[in-house]
Amino acid sequence: MVKGMMTEEKEKQYRSALENALNVGYRILEIGGSAVLAVEETVKSLEDCPLFNAGKGSVFTNQGTHEMDASIMDGSNLDAGAVSMISGIKNPISLAKDVMLKSEHVFLAGEGALKFAEELGYSFEKNEYFYDQFRYDQWQEIKNTDSFQLDHSKTKKDEKFGTVGAIALDQHGNLAAATSTGGMTNKKWGRVGDSPIIGAGTYANNKTCAVSCTGSGEFFIRNVTAFQVSALMEHAGLNIQDATREVVQKRLLEMGGDGGLIAIDKNGNISMEFNTEGMYRACKNSDGLEEIAIYG
Repeated sequence: MVKGMMTEEKEKQYRSALENALNVGYRILEIGGSAVLAVEETVKSLEDCPLFNAGKGSVFTNQGTHEMDASIMDGSNLDAGAVSMISGIKNPISLAKDVMLKSEHVFLAGEGALKFAEELGYSFEKNEYFYDQFRYDQWQEIKNTDSFQLDHSKTKKDEKFGTVGAIALDQHGNLAAATSTGGMTNKKWGRVGDSPIIGAGTYANNKTCAVSCTGSGEFFIRNVTAFQVSALMEHAGLNIQDATREVVQKRLLEMGGDGGLIAIDKNGNISMEFNTEGMYRACKNSDGLEEIAIYG
């Protein structure tokens, strides 16, 4: 996000939404709920908030539609589910979870994913549900150009921000990660970023960590960013802080990629690493740590 475009009132709204999402997930964990349920419900609360580019707040494509992506992963068994290029679904993350639990597949896209949702009895929201004036104005600025942008970027049309995600470690020692996004404003040709791709934007493994990413998706895909954090921990012996720093501050930057990630290891250590001016983020644990932040 870009600090110069943030008003005091808008910042309060973002902090409030982050706090609400944090507490939604924490309450589930507090009573012994699963990490998978905690990350799903946390992401749902962010999808329901128009401030974020996911669910209700999803940006407009070049055709004036909304194409949403989401993925979720269970670190206890490496099960995962993902959906891409879907529209009309209020909470894409729940559909991703249903792909994980109720299909024999990992990744469903487009019409097939929507058919799957239909068979499960999902209700479909009308286009008006996803309409947001700020998102619409963003699209109007560039809709007849070859530019694309995401969220608060004004001067650099190719900045990419706005994905939402959650990670959790539950009382049973299980990790989970979830990520959801509306993609980038004015995107064409069915473009898909890293958010629904397991290993790129989302990864969880009880042996190491759970990771959810946000940023320039093409670089996160080519770098297999989420999995790289886990691999550095498992095979190079790095801790969560060193692994995320290596990936975000060195490997991504060397490729020209910007963004960040949130990660938690099997012992509950947390890292929220980014190489941009800021990243909406929040964390909470049973030792009394609680942090809500926006800027670097």
